[in-house]
Amino acid sequence: MFCREASSSLQTLSIANSLSSQFTKPSALINSLSAGHHYKLCPRPDLKGRCTVTASKFDINGKGKIVKEEVKKIKVKGTITVLSQEKKKKGTIMAQEGLLPSVGESLLVELISAETDPRTPMEKDPVEDYAQRDGHDDQYLQCVFDMPEDFGVVGAIRVVNLESKEIFLKEMKLEVPDGPVTFTFNSWVAPKSDDPTKRTFFSNKSYLPLKTPEPLKQLRKEESEGDHEFKKFERVYDYDVYNDVGNPDEDPELARPVLGGLSHPYPRRCKTGRKPCVIDPSTETRQKDFYVPRDEEFSKVKGDAFTGTAALAALPAALQQFEAFLLDPNMPFPHFKSIENLFEEGIEIPKDTGLFSLIPRIFKAIAAKAEDILLFESPILLDKDRFSWIRDNEFARQTLAGLNPYCIQLVREWPLKSKLDPAVYGDPNSLITSEIVEREIKGVMSFDEALENKRLFMLDYHDLLLPYVNKVRELDDSTLYASRTLFFLNDDSTLRPVAIELTRPQDKTRPQWRHVFTPGYDATSCWLWTLAKTHVISHDAGYHQLISHWLRTHCSMEPYIIAANRQLSAMHPIYRLLHPHFRYTMEINARARQSLVNAGGIIESCFWPGKYSLELSSDVYDKLWRFDREGLPADLISRGLAVEDETAEHGVRLTIPDYPFANDGLMLWDALKEWVTDYVKHYYPDAEQVRSDEELKEWWNEVKNIGHGDKKNEPWWPDLKTQDDLIGVVTTIAWVASGHHAAVNFGQYGYGGYFPNRPTTSRKKMPVEEPTEDELKEFYEEPEKTMLKTFPSKKQATTVMFTLDLLSAHSPDEEYLGENPEASWVHEPVIYAAYERFKGKLQYLEGVIDERNLNVSLKNRAGAGVVKYELLKPISGPGVTGMGVPYSVSI
Repeated sequence: MFCREASSSLQTLSIANSLSSQFTKPSALINSLSAGHHYKLCPRPDLKGRCTVTASKFDINGKGKIVKEEVKKIKVKGTITVLSQEKKKKGTIMAQEGLLPSVGESLLVELISAETDPRTPMEKDPVEDYAQRDGHDDQYLQCVFDMPEDFGVVGAIRVVNLESKEIFLKEMKLEVPDGPVTFTFNSWVAPKSDDPTKRTFFSNKSYLPLKTPEPLKQLRKEESEGDHEFKKFERVYDYDVYNDVGNPDEDPELARPVLGGLSHPYPRRCKTGRKPCVIDPSTETRQKDFYVPRDEEFSKVKGDAFTGTAALAALPAALQQFEAFLLDPNMPFPHFKSIENLFEEGIEIPKDTGLFSLIPRIFKAIAAKAEDILLFESPILLDKDRFSWIRDNEFARQTLAGLNPYCIQLVREWPLKSKLDPAVYGDPNSLITSEIVEREIKGVMSFDEALENKRLFMLDYHDLLLPYVNKVRELDDSTLYASRTLFFLNDDSTLRPVAIELTRPQDKTRPQWRHVFTPGYDATSCWLWTLAKTHVISHDAGYHQLISHWLRTHCSMEPYIIAANRQLSAMHPIYRLLHPHFRYTMEINARARQSLVNAGGIIESCFWPGKYSLELSSDVYDKLWRFDREGLPADLISRGLAVEDETAEHGVRLTIPDYPFANDGLMLWDALKEWVTDYVKHYYPDAEQVRSDEELKEWWNEVKNIGHGDKKNEPWWPDLKTQDDLIGVVTTIAWVASGHHAAVNFGQYGYGGYFPNRPTTSRKKMPVEEPTEDELKEFYEEPEKTMLKTFPSKKQATTVMFTLDLLSAHSPDEEYLGENPEASWVHEPVIYAAYERFKGKLQYLEGVIDERNLNVSLKNRAGAGVVKYELLKPISGPGVTGMGVPYSVSI
């Protein structure tokens, strides 16, 4: 096989040292070239030390005389943009990375024509020059190429970094006779000393595989695989199981099961190549930073130093500093006023702790004279109505317009009954009866009418949690129930909670324990009802973080990204459509495995599943996750929250008309789908083009068979045979990365920053579950103390507040849906027009959301002290704003 090398006026062909080429002799090479020409052979080494042969071309004229061909050349100027010096002055991570080149020859740049030479079967000679720093502005590198006049369209650029450190290249502009041409890089290039291979970047024009120019096909780069520990500069996209969240070499108690495989099905994550642990070879060591392909780390150096992944990296150190000043980390708050003091009076911490520099946003100084007093930012829920969290209407409202709108479901079968083995878990029949429901809805209608008219809804965490109840109760300072919570739908589209059932399964020494709680009218019943709600909300908080958020967005997205980088060319239109939805996800996931979901990390320490957190998410993935239900309409239909209706505005009719997440989400879904439809049909005008796209086929096969390989035999995977198939797949992925993630992520501090509204764990069982005399006495005399002991401890609560603030924040460099088009979209007029329509729909959605939030008849999103539902407003400013839909899972 031939490799193109640098020469401006000579026909150049490279022969590998291994002699694996089909041409092992110069004479064989010459015989393969076109007749009627003469070639002069000149062996020389190339940049990689391979043997190359250069041939000077001469034409044979009509009289049989050899005449040297003269090629007319033109000067083409190129300007390369690198990361700016202005960023360096801000003291960001960039200043530490050596991102800017020094004076001298910084890059070897090679231009590749997209056209073949019409006189030979070969691609045209590349042209090259050395890029040097502009003396006036070191943000730019300049080069000038002697380009043959008949060079044609520049289809690709190859570069070698001659600097001693890596450089981040943003773009290159070429001043060709037909007008300026821009190549978008947005990529790190390692120094030649680390990586001698040439980096290839394609033009902004997209090509289907069958329509890709032949010279560019030669440059289709395959990422390498290996069993070594991958180095920082490498760009290796490969798969591995989740075997790096445990750390048995540090402590046997930190051992965790491998997720991915028959025992614990799970999506695959990015391979790092690290060595196995000594104690458990099936577990990977957790030394140093977790590898991700270099370009996936870009967010580390964008904007301010302390945003995004950098903040997440620093979080463990900040928490250790803070914990040192808690006299008893397991102590509860003594009273509710002490919780509010976190926002009103602050915490006294010595200046030398380093907290100010680690997490500047989450705390604020009360005054310049009191710089050692740190104050949490007040969450919007507390600002709006500090008493709302305790009311039933707010508890119900948040199932539709809160942090986790993905779990409320229609009751479609009665009586309620567990599907688990009664021999193991006890009586499967629920204690919530039709008589209890009728009593609580107070004669509005009969139970049968309520069931038939789709008025009964439920949060069902019964069968999912029951197998974990006894295991979690063995952990320190923790308890758990399985729960069912029943709601009645009022005429005004609000939900009313009517019953909560808490269950503890049987074990070897005790029978099953169950109890149904209903809203009370005496003091004892009211307190028991409030405590039961506390348990249910903690169940919802854990499910939200581990399933609705981590599993369904972060975790499930990673296989799509790995497969796309392995199987789709950078020129492929679907790669370029999806790439904005993939940015930085692998980096933030790696950080999560380091600090959040790891053994002994923040999630295990502060949320009720404890050490079983990821194991629980594996169970849900195994039992419930389906790609065909990850799109919004399909999800709503599967939960009974919508039915298909061709006459309805979005093709579905909502069961609860005022469902803020669904109402706004369906508008966003339709805008995404229309944009994807226009895009797909431009590049795939008929179904045959979809079926014949081998790259697309291999990408989707790899997603199903490897990335989500534990579910590869499921019948619900969509095929990619038609345009509609492709539109459905791409829209679903885009929705999960954007709308789904925004809805469950950016409200975390707003709703969970005041932790009584969303406690992440329950530490004390209900007072009526086999109580001791002292427990009953404390409950009757000081029920508030019982609740405070049930809540997370001081350490857990403040740790969660730190974390949720970080995860809820938009960085200054965030990239929002419809804000700026990709360079390749601008290149195609039809695509750019479609993008502008998409942008217009998002702007319209902004206005609709504002209007809805002012409509007091929509009681789930407007009213006295009600937090507006803005999580699906497309654009946001930096910080914790409770709005904004980025393209990707970037935090």
